[in-house]
Amino acid sequence: MRKLNVYLLSGALLTGALFTSCNSVKNANNKQKGAAAGAAAGAVLGGVLGNNVGSKNNSALGAVLGGVVGGAAGAIIGNRMDKQAQEIEQTLPGAQVERVGEGIKVTLGENTVNFEFDKSDLTSKAKSNLDKLVKVLKDHPDTKISIYGYTDSVGKDEYNVKLSRNRANAVKAYIVSKGIGTKRMTTEGMGKADPVASNDTDAGRAKNRRVEFGITANEDMINSAQKEANRY
Repeated sequence: MRKLNVYLLSGALLTGALFTSCNSVKNANNKQKGAAAGAAAGAVLGGVLGNNVGSKNNSALGAVLGGVVGGAAGAIIGNRMDKQAQEIEQTLPGAQVERVGEGIKVTLGENTVNFEFDKSDLTSKAKSNLDKLVKVLKDHPDTKISIYGYTDSVGKDEYNVKLSRNRANAVKAYIVSKGIGTKRMTTEGMGKADPVASNDTDAGRAKNRRVEFGITANEDMINSAQKEANRY
């Protein structure tokens, strides 16, 4: 069974953030203390993972970390995303699922949505796997979905960006045809950026011809989480 990848903070950083926060609000009530502690932890999380994004230059990961709510509401969103990530992994075992911050990064590689060389057409296998993902996305309508297409390194950069955009758009068009609202989604072609394998072999290039998803909370989820947090 695949293991769900989760980005974790070091205990020292998190403890330090919470200690500083609690000292700064030592005269506040419990609700205020909790919110401040959560905000401090969220700030550390954003900083640590933001550095990670910078080193990887990965747009799907960047999208997931781009709208950090933080505090108690952020924790509630995180719990909801935990559930959705687990559902995706169970429903689509060939995908690489990563819980990052308050969002989810999903990589659909050659085991799920693989593209043939110089093609943006979805294979029957790709459609079958996307059908499985669509079911989870329908069960969680309060999310935004960023779709990123990729190519291998063969060919000119300009052409590869266009080809990768066509791949992302092909995935979007298919899942829209299955009932996912188009307003929930954005697409972008990344060309040969962020390879996940060596482009020196056929097998490696096949892995790089992929699609990645960044799944984040929409305004409805954020508002719901904030209302829930304010009740405590």
